[in-house]
Amino acid sequence: MKFLGADGYSDLQLDIVGFLAILGESSVLVQSQVAALSYFFLLPRLVPAPQALIRTSRPERLDSSTGVVVGAYSGGIRHHINHLAHLLHEGNTLPAYSVRCEKVTYTTSTSSDVKARLFGPITWLSILGFFMSIALFGLAIRLNDGFALVAILALSFLSTLVGIGNRWSLKLKKRTADRAVPRSDVVLNYPNGSFLIIKCNENTARQLYWHPEECDYMVGSTAYRAISLCGTLILMFGVICLGNATLDLQIGFAASYIILNAAYWVVAALPPKWNWDLSYYHVERIKYEESEQADSFTEALWKAIAITQTAHWVPVGRIAPVSKGWDNWIKEAEYVAQSGPGAWDESANVVRGLPKWDYNAALTQHLDDASATNKV
Repeated sequence: MKFLGADGYSDLQLDIVGFLAILGESSVLVQSQVAALSYFFLLPRLVPAPQALIRTSRPERLDSSTGVVVGAYSGGIRHHINHLAHLLHEGNTLPAYSVRCEKVTYTTSTSSDVKARLFGPITWLSILGFFMSIALFGLAIRLNDGFALVAILALSFLSTLVGIGNRWSLKLKKRTADRAVPRSDVVLNYPNGSFLIIKCNENTARQLYWHPEECDYMVGSTAYRAISLCGTLILMFGVICLGNATLDLQIGFAASYIILNAAYWVVAALPPKWNWDLSYYHVERIKYEESEQADSFTEALWKAIAITQTAHWVPVGRIAPVSKGWDNWIKEAEYVAQSGPGAWDESANVVRGLPKWDYNAALTQHLDDASATNKV
């Protein structure tokens, strides 16, 4: 069985190599926002699917995660979990019906900016694409391939152009008023029935859980649209030149884009937290004397109420079903929680044993009483 003719690899047809330059859009998009925080994003380099970064409009804020954020004492509520909070607490690792407690404070030895990690995975992708551009540029000059030279210049500087258009920074808002406020503890409830109880000050709560994570772009909307138009034309021109390059350079381009697509896919599969520098915050996980794992949603909710020593946040966030039986159970749970010394020992930073209470029997009794009342 033969694959090549008498002229060897010169018979190989790679007219479709231009399509390789625009494949891999999903793996580029998934990390584009954090990548645009890094100065390496401005490097002239090869990028798979650069059209993914050429959009008619840019995201106004970071993507949020599904869940509910409730102020344990303030009564505030958000029906989503901010991106940075989700990354910082690794909410995707919470088992179902678990109740985790963490304390968030500021570090004093780092910048107050949240930014891309200097030498995170996305940085190495930019460096890899840059050196591939250099290698292909040198090869095009050596083989005297004009079309390949124009293609590498167009496709490489396209990344710098769209990098300018997408470059942004994140400004963390701080509290300006000095009035008294309720305790800033926050409860995060995820769809799998898990709870994350956070102790923090008011500034931290506002930055991570309450304030929108808005993108402050380097260029305005009008300039961005002009950049997108120029980028689209450069991309088309570069792909046309690539299709007219010699076979040697087309093979080089094909190999480069295959390697880059594989690298971008691998980085997209890594934990997103690896790309962020969140060293401004220090997260301390509070230990349990027993276990933070519960067997049911009822037990998890009881643990969360006992640890916060208030049930004020439960109806605010609509955490539990809305019925008379559940309402009465929540009131009793709060009473039992406040009758004890408190499950969270702040002096020792440990969650001790919960107050002794048969929460299942109490819930059954309240639901039966409510059902009997409704029948009458």
